[in-house]
Amino acid sequence: MSALAFIAIGSNLGDRLAFGTQAIDGLRAYPAIAVLAQSTWREYAALTLPPHDPQPAYLNGVVQIRTTLEPAELLAVCHQLERDAGRPRRDIALRWGPRTLDLDLLAYNTRCVDIPGLTLPHPELHKRRFVLEPLCDIDPNWLHPRLGRTAHHLLEALICNSS
Repeated sequence: MSALAFIAIGSNLGDRLAFGTQAIDGLRAYPAIAVLAQSTWREYAALTLPPHDPQPAYLNGVVQIRTTLEPAELLAVCHQLERDAGRPRRDIALRWGPRTLDLDLLAYNTRCVDIPGLTLPHPELHKRRFVLEPLCDIDPNWLHPRLGRTAHHLLEALICNSS
């Protein structure tokens, strides 16, 4: 059985566009993955959390894919693509630091998943403009299965609450 999924792509080190494009090409290289749509690339200020120093801005986008992989398998593909781009995942101190590539599995069909290392939909999706804007490029009517609101409505609420 195949599933529709959304993956967020971000980079704030080196040639950010090349790393993003490399990630999409890497997804396309897997026989069990078909890239269906890609958002516009957008630049966003990095969320800098202590103990990290301010860091360069991110280039972010979202892709929609069709896959026969299960969510945990798809996440493993994302982690491998990050490693291929030079991002170490073992160092927890780098979790919120600058990175060559960051891939987040945002949603997988309408499934809600809560297993160690993976929560779907992504638990921060509705709080992140750098995810919602590109997601709305692709599918503004995507319905968040836990919140019962579309991507468009989640983005509107986020914009209203940040003003």
